[in-house]
Amino acid sequence: MLKIGLTGGIGSGKTTVAKVFEVLGIPVYYADEAAKRLMNENENLIKKLKEQFGNQTYIDGKLNRSYLSSIVFNDSEKLEILNSIVHPATIEDAARWMKQQITPYVIKEAALIFESGSQKDLDKVIGVYASAPLRILRVIKRDNINKEEILARMDKQLDEEMKMRLCDYVIKNDEQEMVLPQVLELHKKFSSEP
Repeated sequence: MLKIGLTGGIGSGKTTVAKVFEVLGIPVYYADEAAKRLMNENENLIKKLKEQFGNQTYIDGKLNRSYLSSIVFNDSEKLEILNSIVHPATIEDAARWMKQQITPYVIKEAALIFESGSQKDLDKVIGVYASAPLRILRVIKRDNINKEEILARMDKQLDEEMKMRLCDYVIKNDEQEMVLPQVLELHKKFSSEP
């Protein structure tokens, strides 16, 4: 079974592309959702987060997201520490999940595939590309946040052009080309590979 990564910057439309693969019957592992779940369920991860960021990281056994965000958002060193704790657990969880699937290929949707080093566990990586101005507009509409907040998030991700160069395939989600034919072409390719 092929293990395919799906990545792109904030607002690129990678989740939309992932949903198209799901409609085609392909299981998708959503790394962000999994990380949130693991930070609330994985005892080892919870222990490490409390050791690193204090007991107030959890309130009544649930992750105190606003507290943790306030610590890591403007401190790249603390964010790096958080990622060094959460990424390995998520990569391990994804590997377990992939072993349980029985389709010709699976998709792992994650914004930080290259940043987390998880590309080495994948056979191919698809990038979803949209220009920065379009991505900013999408996120403003979707999350109802301002441009400065979006730029701050973009700043924490690998440069989009660089990310796309690292990908094996790129789906353009720029409102100029239709996404569906691009996904169908890759679906056909991955379904027929041994």
